[in-house]
Amino acid sequence: MGARRPPLVWRGMRRMNGRVARLVASGRGPSRVVLVLTTTGRRSGLPRATPLQYERTDEGYVVASARGEQADWFRNAVADPHVTVQVRGRAQSGMARPVVETAEVADVLELRRRRHPVMIPLIMMLEGVPPWADRDRLERFAHGKTALAITVEDR
Repeated sequence: MGARRPPLVWRGMRRMNGRVARLVASGRGPSRVVLVLTTTGRRSGLPRATPLQYERTDEGYVVASARGEQADWFRNAVADPHVTVQVRGRAQSGMARPVVETAEVADVLELRRRRHPVMIPLIMMLEGVPPWADRDRLERFAHGKTALAITVEDR
């Protein structure tokens, strides 16, 4: 039996990634909320560009994975943490650190919910989490989810 195929929605998103990455890299896409993360393919060794929603932090950026540790870009960054992020037409080298501890993922969710008080609660509601969820409920939701913290070298 071969490897499981990702669900249809993820295959569709993978097909769109190249177009969105090119738009964001050229400054024409939704660069206020989307960056392009370039990782090195863990098997191919080739550069892999993925557009992702991001949050700016003191150290750099944080991006989250709805697919958890199964996301290819996440697995690539774990295999080789040297990454490049392109935000608003500016490329920066960085080091990626997986965020897998439930409390730290919940911190990322709280940050996103605070900065995007309409969009993030709506997404969470689709997953069965009320917008007013307390920290305990947020941590239960965060369990098994992941994020990637990216420290950039040239802030």
